[in-house]
Order: sequence, then structure tokens, then C-alpha cells
Amino acid sequence: MKIKAAVTPKTGQPFEISDVELPEIGTKEVIIKVVASGICHTDVSGRDTGMVNPPSVLGHEGAGIIEEVGSEVTELQKGDHVVVSFASCGECDNCIANHPAHCRNYAELNLNSHIDQDTNTLVSRFFGQSSFATYSLVNERNVVKIDKDMDLALAAPLGCGLQTGASTVLKVLKPEAGSSVAVFGVGAVGLSGIMAAKIAGCENIIAVDLHDNRLELAKELGATATINSRNVNVAEKINEITGKGVQHVLDTTGVDMVVEQAILSLDAFGKIATVVTDFSLNIPLEILALKGGSIVGTSQGDAIPQKFIPELISYYKKGQFPFDRMVKFYDFEQINKAFEESENGSVIKPVLKMK
Repeated sequence: MKIKAAVTPKTGQPFEISDVELPEIGTKEVIIKVVASGICHTDVSGRDTGMVNPPSVLGHEGAGIIEEVGSEVTELQKGDHVVVSFASCGECDNCIANHPAHCRNYAELNLNSHIDQDTNTLVSRFFGQSSFATYSLVNERNVVKIDKDMDLALAAPLGCGLQTGASTVLKVLKPEAGSSVAVFGVGAVGLSGIMAAKIAGCENIIAVDLHDNRLELAKELGATATINSRNVNVAEKINEITGKGVQHVLDTTGVDMVVEQAILSLDAFGKIATVVTDFSLNIPLEILALKGGSIVGTSQGDAIPQKFIPELISYYKKGQFPFDRMVKFYDFEQINKAFEESENGSVIKPVLKMK
């Protein structure tokens, strides 16, 4: 099947819209007519760091309409509206224990994409989807059926970044009503965490970032206090706001000095959850030990997409998760402009519309 796709020709080069062949559908796969795809920081890494083997097709926050189903697919049918999330094997111990985001085959299934140059066929797909394209071939395990009254283009970014931030707060940190949460880095993931903390009923929700425009939006989405960390001792300011530090921290930065400030801002027995995978820390862990605190890493907020994405949509419809406030739409052909505006910070969550 011939499709249009935004191809990464070589590492670090701009996208090129061109024709690519999609493989034949498998028995447990579906073909999706892609309506939209969000752009996430991981797509930037895929383009620029050698994560994938170019030429490749990136994109991992797809949404669209099922065009065809494999012979063994039973829960999905042609015409279903769907969001596509990460891939998992469904067979390892972690998948069986309902932790698909920590699938033992996660890297193999998600962190690759390649076009066979002899046949021009997309032989491996980014996050099992490669949604920077007009059509996507996806295993049924990646797919989340959603109500047809939900705007598909708006729903697209729920498949990764927004799911990650919200689920890390609600399912990993699990803050009690009346507790305190600090979010370091309020891009799309951090802002999703802010909204989730408000849903959880947190009393103090503190947003920390370098950009005033993001902090202003964080306040509108639920932050009770904001800190521009450029010229402020963040830990001292958080302790001043709360009187004793925060019980929960979401870190989206992975920067040593930021995580150190997060540790210093913890209350006794506080917990930091980090969603960043491409960094190593050099921090004074003795401070963490003295506080009885902990740091936990998480992939996708340990979410089960088929359960959590409909939950987020329900919150959105009730006005409790207004993530549309951070989205800007672009035509598919504007993909390089969308990436540029995401990287310079002028846009928080770009979403491509395939028409």
C-alpha cells in the first residue's frame, strides 16, 4: 500500500514528504487512516540522535479511523475512531502483570524505524506506528478505541506525552487530597501533571520553569504557585510556600541541578518521579537518604492506555483536563515548522493534521 510519509532521510536532517510502501497487514494488525499526530520530544530525539536507522518515519501520537482489520482482530472494526499509543508484547511477565509500559521488549518494539531502500517499504515502525504518515499499520495492542464525539485531531497527543504526565501523577505518585506537588518543567508533560494534581485535589501545586509564558498557562490550568527558576533558589522558595516542603515531585527535565533542587524541596518521606530516559544523574543522594525520600523512574506513567486514555477524555469532557489550551495545529506539510516552533518554546504541543 502506497502512503505519504514525512521521511527522516538522515540523522539530524529536516523531514521530507514522500511516497513509502506500507507492508501487508498482519493477522493481529489494523490499518489506520491517520487524521492527526502529535509531536513529542522523543520524535526530536528520533530525528537527531541516531535512535533510529534512517531513512525512517517517526511519529508516535497518532489518531485516526480504522480502514482495515486483520483476520484475528476481534475488538476493533472498520470505522472505529482510535488513538494509538506505545507498543508492548503482551506476553512478558510485566505485560501480564498489567505494566505494558515496562514491557521487557519495549525498546525493540518502540525505539526503531527503517525504510528498506531497495523496496521503499517501511519495515519497522516507530512505537509500532510511525504516525507521521497518511496511513499507519499498527498491532491491535497499540490501539485505543474512543467515542466518535471526541475530536480525533485533538485526541492525538493523548497517546504519549499527555498520558505520561497525567498518569505519573495519578498512578505513580498518587497524591492524597490536600497534599503538595511540585512539577519541574511545564511543557506538555508537566502541564498534564499540573492538571492531574488538580484532579487529585492537591492543596499546593507548584510549577517550576524558565519560561514565563508556560508558567502563566500552568497557573491557568491549576498551579497554585509558580516559580521562574532562572534567578531564584527553588528549594528555598518551595519550602517558603509550603512551610515544610512537598510530598510529591514530577520531574520532566532530567537536569542534575534541577533534580538536586527537587530533592532539597521534598518533605520527609517525599517522592520524586522522573519521566526522562536519556540522562544520568550526579546528585548528592545523602540528602535524599536524610529525608527518607525516594526517586522512581517511570515509562508512560505506567499507564494501561486502553483504560487511561478514555479516563483522560472523560476528564476533558467534564472540563477537568483542558489540554486543548496547549495545542496548536499544523498542516502535515508544515512539519518542519512545527518542530522548529516546538523546539524554540513558542508552542507547547504541536499537532499535525493529515487532512
